[in-house]
Amino acid sequence: MSNFTARVQFTLCGFSNILEVQILFFVFFLTIYLLTLLGNVLIVLVVHSNPPLHSPMYYFLCELSLLDMFYSSATVPKMLTGILTGSHAISFEGCVAQLYSFHFFGGTECFLLTVMAYDRYVAICNPLHYAGIMNRVTCLRLVAATCLVGSLHSTLQTVLTFQLPYCGPYQLDHYFCDVPPLLKVACAETFLNETVVVVNIGVVALSSFALILGSYLRIVAAILKMHSEEGKKKAFSTCASHLTVVVLLYGPCILIYTQPSISHPVLKTVALFYTSVTPALNPIIYTLRNDEIKKAVDKLAFTKIFS
Repeated sequence: MSNFTARVQFTLCGFSNILEVQILFFVFFLTIYLLTLLGNVLIVLVVHSNPPLHSPMYYFLCELSLLDMFYSSATVPKMLTGILTGSHAISFEGCVAQLYSFHFFGGTECFLLTVMAYDRYVAICNPLHYAGIMNRVTCLRLVAATCLVGSLHSTLQTVLTFQLPYCGPYQLDHYFCDVPPLLKVACAETFLNETVVVVNIGVVALSSFALILGSYLRIVAAILKMHSEEGKKKAFSTCASHLTVVVLLYGPCILIYTQPSISHPVLKTVALFYTSVTPALNPIIYTLRNDEIKKAVDKLAFTKIFS
């Protein structure tokens, strides 16, 4: 990395220069961001304060909530600060840190969703051995593995992207530092980088998505064999929540990173959805469809009110 490149300062173009539009964006996404923090913190507090929820499924749900908060925090605060101050500049080092953080938390979350599908597969298809298979040590190892793979994925993307020379203009037609807009302003051949993006993100995401779907095909077959209607309902409800979160995260990611030539407006709009809206929806999805979480939230609220 040359000293000249290291002194580069990028400009994030964002969405609009019209003041009224910027105010609407600021209010809307500040609200979404606060809801993201509030909803995910609530899930972590509820799970940790209720011993009946101290199971692998809810342990992974807590990890998902933490990742959602960090994932959203990697991009949204910088966007809000830029709208508030009118300064959309980001240093080279800041851009590196943002891209690494965004891909680390996003990649780790993708792999965690795959682990959560495996957890549901073991719980429903092999219930007698569930406690032995998904013990505390196994859960810790699985979470550590997701973080390790997420780190390797993010490091590869970051190193390959920022070894390119950038000789201007330094305007990124996006609201945060990501691989596609950075490749468009690099003054070198980017074919290798684009190939790695498709292989490392597209294929990995598709493979993880395929593993999740494979797990759920086995799960659905096992649920249909259940004799208890209540058991079927509970199993389908849990699986539906997880599958909804999977589609909301994987769908936009696969669209963006397997289509390098995607237009800027579409790129930014889809990115806004999975970096801002999806992390806020996840707590709602799990709370509304999970009776145990709803009861625990009610219990926590009752305790705080009358304590």
